[in-house]
Amino acid sequence: MDSQELLQTGENVGKNATAEVQETTEVQATAEGPQTAETQAEAGNEASQEAETPAMQIPQTQEEVIARLNELAQADTIPERQETDALKQAFYKIHKANVAAAQAEFIANGGAPEDFLPAPNMLEDDFKKAMNTIKQKRAEQQAEQERLKEENLQKKLEILERIKAMSATPEEANQAYKEFKELQNQWKELNPVPAEKANELWKTYQLYVEQYYDQLKLNNEFREYDFKKNLETKTRLCEAAEKLSEEPDIISAFQKLQALHQEYKETGPVAKELREEIWARFKAASTVINKRHQQHFEALKQKEEENLQQKTALCEKIEAIDPAAIKNAAEWENRTREIIGLQQEWRTIGFAPQKMNVKIFERFRAACDRFFTEKAAFFKRLKEEQAGNLAKKTALCEQAEALKDSTDWKATADKLVQIQKEWKTIGSIPKKYSETLWQRFVGACDYFFEQKNKNSASQRNEEKENLRKKEEIIGKLKALLTDETDENKQDTVKDLMKEWNDTGYVPFRDKDRVYKAYHEAIDEIFKTLNLSAARRRLDSFKSNLKNEMKEGGQGVSRERERLMRAYEAKRNEIKTYENNLGFLTCSSKKGSSLLDEMKKKVEKLKDDLNLLGEKISAIDKEMSTPQE
Repeated sequence: MDSQELLQTGENVGKNATAEVQETTEVQATAEGPQTAETQAEAGNEASQEAETPAMQIPQTQEEVIARLNELAQADTIPERQETDALKQAFYKIHKANVAAAQAEFIANGGAPEDFLPAPNMLEDDFKKAMNTIKQKRAEQQAEQERLKEENLQKKLEILERIKAMSATPEEANQAYKEFKELQNQWKELNPVPAEKANELWKTYQLYVEQYYDQLKLNNEFREYDFKKNLETKTRLCEAAEKLSEEPDIISAFQKLQALHQEYKETGPVAKELREEIWARFKAASTVINKRHQQHFEALKQKEEENLQQKTALCEKIEAIDPAAIKNAAEWENRTREIIGLQQEWRTIGFAPQKMNVKIFERFRAACDRFFTEKAAFFKRLKEEQAGNLAKKTALCEQAEALKDSTDWKATADKLVQIQKEWKTIGSIPKKYSETLWQRFVGACDYFFEQKNKNSASQRNEEKENLRKKEEIIGKLKALLTDETDENKQDTVKDLMKEWNDTGYVPFRDKDRVYKAYHEAIDEIFKTLNLSAARRRLDSFKSNLKNEMKEGGQGVSRERERLMRAYEAKRNEIKTYENNLGFLTCSSKKGSSLLDEMKKKVEKLKDDLNLLGEKISAIDKEMSTPQE
């Protein structure tokens, strides 16, 4: 092959190399839109952080946070910043929750909100120590990375100068082909470089490579060998990309794909007839991973929306609680347990969408703060009210103590009973005074009534004797009901009634029983006596009526008129009493006694009415009978 043909071959190789470089540059844009490989890698890292943070296992105690930080601090690798940030947020969130719980307990026990002082956080020094260790390791790593980037930059600049020098003449380019391939390998290994220099550096590298290929006079054997090695490399990259579809960690698969894209871009061209085929294969494998990546974040977004709905529902539950409707401490405590339960449920729910996460948390915290602020105000008022009740009950104690030695038994007992009733109307007092003050009050009352009971022991004995006498009188009255021999029953009853009235008080618990038995016996006796007397009077009236009729009966008509007037008067009187009975009730002992008396009066009037009726009937009968 002459020099002219070799030159022409070198030019063709240079053109093919330029087209291949453009092809590899387009891989990233075609696979993932208009983004470059570098921006895709950054997006992948950000997406990874967003994806991993919600799934991270957040410790539930400050001790667990510190233990995890110490574990990260002692590890050989540098921990991810999102994990340390999440641990830091969890530590202070737990601390804030502990302070809020301690304050709620302090207020529930009667303390004023302004008097509450949170206890020092004894674990904070250990937390800061572990965080500082991690920060120091991260700073050292950052410094080492910056140093390495600068070193790589200098080496790449040297490579660029060497390639530039190789591109000076076709002869030098042809002679230094092996060195050129070695420089390309070195270039690939020298990563990373400072971000602000990366794009410009790559463009310069691409320019010098194109210039080199423009000057290269390479025979077909070298060219085919180069294409073959590039094809092997790109085939391996396709297989690796296809294997990523089996990777369970979607974020990791996406990040590995970016590295494969970078290597694909830096690999030289293949034979022209294979370029479209190998690129289509690599693009298809990339599309699978990109689609999984997109679906992953769509599912994550849906989960965040569900979390937002759950958190919104918790906010609405707390906002629906009306503090004004809570009237006592027990109900406040019940509601507090409910709120704490909702807070615990909140912690089990993952993140909401980023734009709403802070807003929904602020809404939840505002609802909780409103509740606990109202609770603190309630217990402050309760404390003031209890202080007033304490003063009132202390005053009643002093009154009871002033009366306990009194010997005016009746008046003092009435006064102490009134004080006891007043005590019951006064509300609660602080727990630390409740039992002591109650023992003081009941002690004074008990002392008086014990002295009163000792003094009235003889009085009770007398009442028992009076009870025996009155029960004996009741027995005599009942015996009179069946005694037909006593011709002076009425006088005997009067004597027993006088004896009853002369007998003193009986024990209080027996008073109603003996009173009822006595009056039942009296009523029965009088009913019997009244019926006998009425019958005797009616028989006497009929006898006198017959005698009167035998003598002419001039006064019988006038007697009948008088009886008729008396009959109508009695009937009207009965109606009046019966009407009055309809307005009376038995809500008190006095009312019941009056009702019984009126009923007896009505029964007596009805007996008298019947007697008048029988007298009128007797007159009518005599007047209709012919006289002999």
